[in-house]
Amino acid sequence: MKVGDTAYIVESNRYVREVEIRRCSGGMFLVRFTDTGGGIQVKAHRLFATREEAEKSIEKAPETKKVLGNPYDRWY
Repeated sequence: MKVGDTAYIVESNRYVREVEIRRCSGGMFLVRFTDTGGGIQVKAHRLFATREEAEKSIEKAPETKKVLGNPYDRWY
């Protein structure tokens, strides 16, 4: 990725946000959010080229199995 490119970042393992790359220096990227205009500095591994790649990286919570039967049976 280079300066001026559009990339995507995952925040709090929940939200995908579009950013514009402003500067690259030593593996760190200064990015500006396209929706609010704010900016942060992130490492290269946090940036994704497409929204789909960013959405795939979000960890989904494992599905819990519903326990059937008497709850007191598990105490013994």
